[in-house]
Amino acid sequence: MPSTAERMKELEELYTKLYPDQKGFEELVRTMDRYAQERKASLRALDEKRRSMPLWYLASDMVGETMYTELFRGNFEGLRGKVDHIKGMGVRYLHLMPFLRMPKGDNDGGFAVSDFMHVDEKFGSDKDLENLADTLRENGISLCMDFVMNHSADSHEWAIRAKKGEKEYQDMYFCYPDRSFPDEYEKTVPEVFPESAPGNFTWSEEMGKWVLTSFYPYQWDLNYANPKVFNAIAEAMLRWANMGVEVFRLDAVPYIWKKLGTSSRNLPEVHTIVRMIRIILEEVAPSVILKGEVVMAPKELAAYFGTAEHPECHLLYGVSTMVNLWGALASEDVRLLESQVEALLALPPHCNFVNYIRCHDDIGWGFDEQKERELGIDPLKHKIFMYSFFCGRYPSSYARGELYNYDERSLDARSCGTTASLVGCESAFENGIEARMDSSKRRFFLLYSAVYALRGFPLINSGDEIGQLNDYTYRNNPDKKDDQRYLHRSRFDWKKAELKDEKGTYQNFFYSTLRLLADIRRSHCDVFTPEASVSTWHTHNPHVFAIRRMNKGKDMLIVFNFSHEAQNAQFDYFEGSYRDILTGRSQEPGLNVTLGDWQVRFLEKI
Repeated sequence: MPSTAERMKELEELYTKLYPDQKGFEELVRTMDRYAQERKASLRALDEKRRSMPLWYLASDMVGETMYTELFRGNFEGLRGKVDHIKGMGVRYLHLMPFLRMPKGDNDGGFAVSDFMHVDEKFGSDKDLENLADTLRENGISLCMDFVMNHSADSHEWAIRAKKGEKEYQDMYFCYPDRSFPDEYEKTVPEVFPESAPGNFTWSEEMGKWVLTSFYPYQWDLNYANPKVFNAIAEAMLRWANMGVEVFRLDAVPYIWKKLGTSSRNLPEVHTIVRMIRIILEEVAPSVILKGEVVMAPKELAAYFGTAEHPECHLLYGVSTMVNLWGALASEDVRLLESQVEALLALPPHCNFVNYIRCHDDIGWGFDEQKERELGIDPLKHKIFMYSFFCGRYPSSYARGELYNYDERSLDARSCGTTASLVGCESAFENGIEARMDSSKRRFFLLYSAVYALRGFPLINSGDEIGQLNDYTYRNNPDKKDDQRYLHRSRFDWKKAELKDEKGTYQNFFYSTLRLLADIRRSHCDVFTPEASVSTWHTHNPHVFAIRRMNKGKDMLIVFNFSHEAQNAQFDYFEGSYRDILTGRSQEPGLNVTLGDWQVRFLEKI
């Protein structure tokens, strides 16, 4: 690992390349020194521990969960009282959705930030957040914070002062007196939300100028070409790192640098900024890691990890894996999934992903169109099939969900819904057919088994552990009714959660499933360590997907049947006997592996 002197030299070179004014760098160094001195003893001890365990976040017992604090338990203190529930699933990483100060009305679920330095009062105080972080850490759970990088709310002090005409603060955004620049900019930059928030600029009546708003009109894009913006954001991150945050999820990071005549996505300066943030944290809070939200084509992903010598993000979201898992489930065809997973496994060893099935956001059907065509799949028809299937419109679909951001021109759309509703639990309840519920549970186990088996580590979406269904009451709320994502952003049902330990209950199946998968990873740690070799293995069957994990003489083959019918899979070059750790039955994979509908087999070499 580079020395402090080497890191600081690189930081200065990168910083002054973007910002030639030396005063900004000197100010940044003073800020870093101050936070380094203020870092409390318990966090310094964690820093030292993780210096000797740099891949702690990829340990075999690492399982994550993501949630909205207010939906789970109201506030930080309420959440702190439910740590046992979280810990019971083997969770060691808790990602809280945005909790910084936000507007009372439209705030995009907290992704419009009014103050980067303080929590929103509805969650409690800054001290309450610190107490929660301490409690989590004492229980072996790392706190992940959603950090919004690209924009602030138009209610942020910077925006308010910009509206008053203060040039210093207008320069922290992108403000223009007429449409000359906006019109040129929009020639090459696509819209993020063409239906719900068309265009990239919003007219500010108070300021008398157009302001860049890539996402929603109340979210003003920050101007990272201004060193004051970078320094302020870096300081905010150091503040939260000293409050006990161990992971920063960098929201919308590909968008943070703008340049006329480009798409303003994935520009080189973005990587310079992420690299600088990593160096800053390594100097002040070396136990802290970065997780990038990069919802881009797979070919764009590797750059966000940086290189082994000059790394950027420690982790990225496995967005394309999530999409391809759902795609394989609906189509009962694993060929796209296999191709996509192979592409990610071919990345260098320092490139690792957080694997998940559902999160706070929608499912955007972004498949590899070139691969689709190679396989004889029409990309548009395939996308239409997917969102039709998962909103329950397709004949024989078991899913219950809704469309999000449907575009009549392109026929594009995304899908919303909870895991349980999308795999068929909701429709099974509607029809009262036990066999349908059994099939739905097998599909749930199938998807989460894949998430726990892939390289990286698994992330649970809060509510999945009790099989929570879609919540249609959002339609009655005028602030939420036009955003279908609130279908799966429902309040955690603690009354039903009380049944999670009662054998035979609906809730017990989901909770015990996730606990079982965590136990498998932990008890077979050799094949789930970061050093393990992970590969796909051809099954000679387009309905069956397989992952092989090997390390230190240990060998595990995990086989997934994505079909509603029993399937056989053939594995070349296998010798010896394997035991299914779920059933205890022995198997010789080189001969044949038989799987029931939507069945998973964890085969360990004897």
